[in-house]
Amino acid sequence: MPLPLPSSDSSGTSGKSALPQPPGGGFQPPQGAPAGPPTSPGTPAPAPAACYRHPDRVGGRQCTRCGKHACPDCLTQAAVGSHCLDCAKAARPDLKTRARFWSAGQPALVAYTLIAINVAVFVGLGLYYDFGGMLSGRITEAHFYYALNEAFLDSNVPAEFSPFGTEGAQWYRLVSSGFLHYGLLHLGFNMFFLYLLGNEMEPMIGRTKFALLYVASLLGGSAGVLLIDGQNAFSAGASGAVFGLLGAYAVGIWRHGINVFNTQIGSLLMINLFLTFFVRNISIGGHIGGLVAGGICGFIMLAPGYKGVPPWSKYAVPIAVAVASIAISVVVASG
Repeated sequence: MPLPLPSSDSSGTSGKSALPQPPGGGFQPPQGAPAGPPTSPGTPAPAPAACYRHPDRVGGRQCTRCGKHACPDCLTQAAVGSHCLDCAKAARPDLKTRARFWSAGQPALVAYTLIAINVAVFVGLGLYYDFGGMLSGRITEAHFYYALNEAFLDSNVPAEFSPFGTEGAQWYRLVSSGFLHYGLLHLGFNMFFLYLLGNEMEPMIGRTKFALLYVASLLGGSAGVLLIDGQNAFSAGASGAVFGLLGAYAVGIWRHGINVFNTQIGSLLMINLFLTFFVRNISIGGHIGGLVAGGICGFIMLAPGYKGVPPWSKYAVPIAVAVASIAISVVVASG
């Protein structure tokens, strides 16, 4: 049986014209296409933007803050994107603010400063007078001029016994002796304990009060030297001040209801007291004077909050102890 032929419409159009056509009546150019001919391949592309600081370099990226083009050397990474050097500098805190941030990150700045002063005095006087003698622990010319001895507090001391060439009592020795040491081992032990106690106590009571406590303990140690040691030796070292810190901490622990002898501070205190009384060439007066002065200060300065201690007294007490220590020294030296 023969197959049927395809039928044609009435207009005589062939079957080929009856094939389906794309919607819209054929090909349509995309929206936004240029009506004219395409750009010639010979047209130059626009030049890349140059770095705002280096005109000979390509500024491939832009500052996310101001939009300036910059090369990699002129961009710094930011929390979001990158900033040019100008914007990074404008966003940086001023010097005062940066100093305040740095200071806040130093928990024991006063203690570290005191350590630096002690080391600088040791090295400086050693280089000026006798560095070998300072290292070995011998009495040097520096000790003769700056260590504490009651004889040099007399009003009739000749000028040749003063490093400044002046006559009269040399009261500066009450303080200068606290920054002078006999040998590297003496300096190392004192600075080690100052580092430990400073990192514990300075964040606890604050920088100003810690500095006041240190000064009061140092002057208390000098008063103890004059009361107990007298003219027996040239006393020097930060031991009196360090003993004062140790005594203040021990009293503060006791004020909080803790048995100090069950703590490391109590053990450290007992060991140092044993060395004070049973090892030769140690200033008993300096250690005991500093310990007593620091203990008095610690009774108020490290008192717990529920004791009701006025805040102003934590500043007044170390000042009063320092003044009393000076008064004691004057009375003893004048007697």
